[in-house]
Amino acid sequence: MPLHRLCAAVLLLACLGACAHRGASSGGGGGSSVASRGAYKVGAPYVIDGVTYVPQEEFNHVETGVASWYGPGFHGKSTANGEQYNQEDHTAAHRTLQMPAIVRVTNLDNGRSTVVRVNDRGPYARSRIIDLSRAAAQDLDIVRNGTAHVRIDQLSAESETVKEVAMGGGGASEQQAALAQLAAGQRTAPAAAPPPIQQAPVQQTPFQQAPPPPPQEVFVRAEPPPTRPAPVGKSGPTIASIASGTSQSGGSFYVQTGAFSTMNNAQRQRDLISSYGSTEIFQASAGGHEVYRVRVGPYTTPDAAGIVADRLKRSGYGEARVVAD
Repeated sequence: MPLHRLCAAVLLLACLGACAHRGASSGGGGGSSVASRGAYKVGAPYVIDGVTYVPQEEFNHVETGVASWYGPGFHGKSTANGEQYNQEDHTAAHRTLQMPAIVRVTNLDNGRSTVVRVNDRGPYARSRIIDLSRAAAQDLDIVRNGTAHVRIDQLSAESETVKEVAMGGGGASEQQAALAQLAAGQRTAPAAAPPPIQQAPVQQTPFQQAPPPPPQEVFVRAEPPPTRPAPVGKSGPTIASIASGTSQSGGSFYVQTGAFSTMNNAQRQRDLISSYGSTEIFQASAGGHEVYRVRVGPYTTPDAAGIVADRLKRSGYGEARVVAD
């Protein structure tokens, strides 16, 4: 085996070797469910914030851009291909690659690299091209900063292998075992399939990872007043590791998820999103009526708030947006 191939195999096994054990131990109570095993998925075109994304099967994808990461607030929830997200596994979200797919991510700022298995969709904020699990972000040393400039190199043989296993009904542990056999020379990568015929993008309902929140009674699209209204309620601890820059005081950026005509509806949404960070309800006036705005934060930078807004949108809160106080 050529030296560069051997190094890649060692790195792959180091990153993915514990996935099966972690998946079994984190699910709680018994073996994996059908949903947690996931499935091979490419998916139809979808629209987020007016931008159409067209998923496609690739095996030699190369991309350069900004990586972010996600963890608390999403641990244990379903990913886009039906697996259970574990922030301690080496996984990632990508906007268009098939799931699963294997890619090497290199931090161009410090030279560190890691190998991850794509099993989720996103991110959609600014120029970000991949959303890493906490474990992968630690490998690249980007947990503190929240983002980094990276290069993505898809591993073709490994991606072909996990596709074959997933299409046969194999979950994360079976995929990892197949990758170990491939690295040891005990398994041959399947022949690459011909590229699919590309179709024109179709506008349709954006992909959602979780069921949408309960219907809102009234949503008021009004600009926030020039001065910060007094908060009338607060819930949940600040989760600083979702994005850097979270602050209990001194922050000037929030993520607003809704505005309601009654306090009861605002409190209901606040409770639903409390796992995403420190949540508050601000009372204000719009068009001569009292409204109650639900916000997460504060954050010291718009980028930090943008990461949380992006994750909320993907979880079904389509009105989530960054606002400045």
